[in-house]
Amino acid sequence: MLKLEFKPYILQKKYVFRIAGGARTSTPLVLTKLSYDGVEGFGEASMPPLYGESIETTIQFISKIDLSAFTNPYETESILEYVDQIAPGNQAAKAAFDIALHDLICKLLGIPLHHYFGLPAKNLVTSKTIGIDTPEVMAQRVQEASDFQYLKIKLGTDNDRELVEAIKLVSDQPLYVDANQGWKDKEIALDFIHWLKEQGVVFIEQPLPKANKADLAWLTARSPLPIIGDEGIQRLTDLKDAASLYHGINIKLMKSTGLREAFKMANTAKALGLKIMLGCMSETSCAIAAAAHLGALADWIDLDGNLMITNDPYHGHQVQNGKIMLNRFTGIGLLNPQWNQIPDYVEKI
Repeated sequence: MLKLEFKPYILQKKYVFRIAGGARTSTPLVLTKLSYDGVEGFGEASMPPLYGESIETTIQFISKIDLSAFTNPYETESILEYVDQIAPGNQAAKAAFDIALHDLICKLLGIPLHHYFGLPAKNLVTSKTIGIDTPEVMAQRVQEASDFQYLKIKLGTDNDRELVEAIKLVSDQPLYVDANQGWKDKEIALDFIHWLKEQGVVFIEQPLPKANKADLAWLTARSPLPIIGDEGIQRLTDLKDAASLYHGINIKLMKSTGLREAFKMANTAKALGLKIMLGCMSETSCAIAAAAHLGALADWIDLDGNLMITNDPYHGHQVQNGKIMLNRFTGIGLLNPQWNQIPDYVEKI
């Protein structure tokens, strides 16, 4: 019999995390455990405020999941289709279940998750994210990330050029730029992107508001750098217009409802000629470990959410010199998870 358990948890960040849409020092989570025949699979839902989910909504959703109709976890498609149809939205809550189910199945089969999807093991060069701050603080954070080959810089302020200049004074690492919908004028954005190319920027993530589709299409057609959709691309159905709006997409498990749909999105994106970025929210080593198994499908990796927190309850794949070293454990790759030792970590955010 399948048994589902959950715990609320609050991730604490090492630094204040600022993007164009706001700032925070913590992220609400719900951790999940799915058991069958003495074997346990683990997952999580991470809910940054941007997407409208919370501990309360996630617990409400998970509490509606009734697995009594399923005799074993191998009915993957039927189980996940049932979970998806319980209520619209709730992508992170669905991801928490999806990740735990895949972890459980692969442990029962005695294989690592990437084998389940027919993918090779691949060590992943991940970027390190630098949130918006003063030029001096951002330059300091960059110096602290000298082991990473790539840096992901959050922009979308009135002094973006000054921030980039401060970073380039202390580092020659290639930059990924994420504006988080912070730029509003397409022509000003295009001029700035031309300048950013000269500064060693690799691509631009979600430069304009996702609703401004005409402006996004105009900018993407003219940009000298790849334009990657993030907030504008959540689930598989969003790909129907993606090729006309972006050069690539950022796939995150918390947006896609988990591994099953993320895998489908990656293959569909490839068929459409789109580049693939594999990203994350602020997450524990659980969700990061799961996403890393899809790394062979991606052109760019941004899986550093567990490196910027102070209270990770799990241990997963090691990171050495900015490279995620995929371990050989079965399932998603957690090292001896101690569920009973994780507190119900509820406090004000």
